[in-house]
Amino acid sequence: MSVLVIGGSGFLGGEVVRQALEAGHRVAATYATRRPDGEGVSWSPLDVRDRRQAIDLMAAARPDTVVNAAYRQDDWAITADGAAHVALAAAATGARLVHVSSDAVFSGAAVHYDETADPDPITPYGAAKAAAETAIKAIDPGAVIVRTSLIVGDGGSVHERRVHDLAAGRLGGVLFTDVVRCPVHVRDLVAALLELASSEHGGVHHVAGADAVSRHELGVLIARRDGLDPAALPSGRRADTGLSGPTDVRLDCAATRRRLPHTDLRGAREFLS
Repeated sequence: MSVLVIGGSGFLGGEVVRQALEAGHRVAATYATRRPDGEGVSWSPLDVRDRRQAIDLMAAARPDTVVNAAYRQDDWAITADGAAHVALAAAATGARLVHVSSDAVFSGAAVHYDETADPDPITPYGAAKAAAETAIKAIDPGAVIVRTSLIVGDGGSVHERRVHDLAAGRLGGVLFTDVVRCPVHVRDLVAALLELASSEHGGVHHVAGADAVSRHELGVLIARRDGLDPAALPSGRRADTGLSGPTDVRLDCAATRRRLPHTDLRGAREFLS
């Protein structure tokens, strides 16, 4: 199988590249500004905001599968318009699209959300992700849309770096005790993406970890794993700050798990133990 990874230079995209190569696939990937090092990958620059660039790249690469891991939280044009451009380009070449979405499409009012839940975003980022889902469903109803949660790795994620910076006093702020998510390990998420890419399933899927934990508990788990002092992590409640955003969002992954016989979606308490 030939795989094109949109946003292959990022934390998630880089793991897609690694696992696709490990599985023996032919891999091409895109980057926005800096070409990554490494062998075995055909790298191309791409600005997903430019529809013509996306179409031309896809026509040249002609992949079997496209994994879209490109986004920017504060940029509608990349997160929403860019996803539509990628979907249009993939559809024009007949490629199977696997698009990574987010639990940010939900407000948290219902707490538990399965794959049939309609988005009700309350942040600009959540709205951009929801708009991307709508566009992709209209362009390619057979595409795979994967909603996930906080993505953690073995030290390289933004969440892990923040914990280290907070513990060292290099960063201000707190870890909220009343903001709950279902963190997923990047290896498990990518294994699910590639398993779904090779399956006959389309539509919306939820891929998140088995444990619902607060931002602060996640920080404590990371600190303990990395030999940091959990007591050095400042805590607080979002409810006391006036900041907007979803509070408790838990992705129900039961239906998707039944479609992933080869992927184990571990909980944070397990993969950070």
